Amino acid sequence: MTSPSYPSPAPGERGEDLAAMRRALALAASVRARTAPNPWVGAVVAAGGEWFEGATEPPGGPHAEVTALARAGARARGATLYTTLEPCAHHGRTPPCTDAVLEAGVARVVVGLLDPDPNVSGRGVEALRSHGVQVDVGVAGAEVAELLGPYLKHRRTGRPWVVLKLAASLDGRIAAPDRSSQWLTGTAARTDAHRLRAMSDAILVGAGTVRRDDPALTVRLDPAPARQPLRVVLGRVPDDARVAPALELGGDLGDVLDDLGGRGVLQLLVEGGASVAHAFHTAGLVDRYVVYLAPALFGGDDALAMFAGPGAPTMDQLWRGRLVSLQRLDDDIRVELAPLAAGDAGPIGRAA
Repeated sequence: MTSPSYPSPAPGERGEDLAAMRRALALAASVRARTAPNPWVGAVVAAGGEWFEGATEPPGGPHAEVTALARAGARARGATLYTTLEPCAHHGRTPPCTDAVLEAGVARVVVGLLDPDPNVSGRGVEALRSHGVQVDVGVAGAEVAELLGPYLKHRRTGRPWVVLKLAASLDGRIAAPDRSSQWLTGTAARTDAHRLRAMSDAILVGAGTVRRDDPALTVRLDPAPARQPLRVVLGRVPDDARVAPALELGGDLGDVLDDLGGRGVLQLLVEGGASVAHAFHTAGLVDRYVVYLAPALFGGDDALAMFAGPGAPTMDQLWRGRLVSLQRLDDDIRVELAPLAAGDAGPIGRAA
């Protein structure tokens, strides 16, 4: 099991700034499943050796900065506010966070990342600086970008962040020749998969999976989540299916993502089956691969593979990614992969 590691401070980053920003990151991560379609943001007010904390509430509730400032009260005057994302400067469901910052008399604001939302996009920083507040941007910026990946992609492209989830044996098979697959992984891995569902705004499967497995596609955790993800099926859903009612979509996968992004879906979890996984993979539409590997072997070539369809015909066309995380879940292994960015060097020293 890997342990968290953080990069060394960048030039100009102070240790106290990094410590406070990383606490804000932890606060943001704690509300990851509660804030969509708003970003999950954490904030810390550092005043006189004390920290006052806040995290984004569900839509309609206060933003992280407002909560942290309210907890600091009069001690916010002359203090430093750390926030993972640029404070908003426009009226939405709530008043602008910049107004709260100015009213509190904060002297300095440290921002992890500028907000690409067209309603913000530098306006928050400019509003603060124009009133004499010192604003520093970019502390732990790469870590903030990693945490906010789904939100950032949605605001920049209009499409959701696509996570492809697979559970497989060590020899890369997801079902027996008779198509039975329950349960390939253990309880800890299945619980983690439900946490992944809880962090997603929609779950997508193909109609073949619905007909074969009749999944409910719900989050089953204790305690139960405040909301269930939108259930999406590529194709028609039988009237008596457990997934009904579900959103039925079809056609070009890019159009499907545009449709879901327009519905406010920030993260889409693709759960199968093998043909759907192959379609998203070969179209280059997957932002993260989450694979649960069980210590099991089918031991032949007649079990169902993770992807149904033609693969890379040569080694030169082999898909290569980067390892995001590796975690042991009892006897299973959780592997998270990301595609290589353009220009990145692959593990054999060449662009993949």
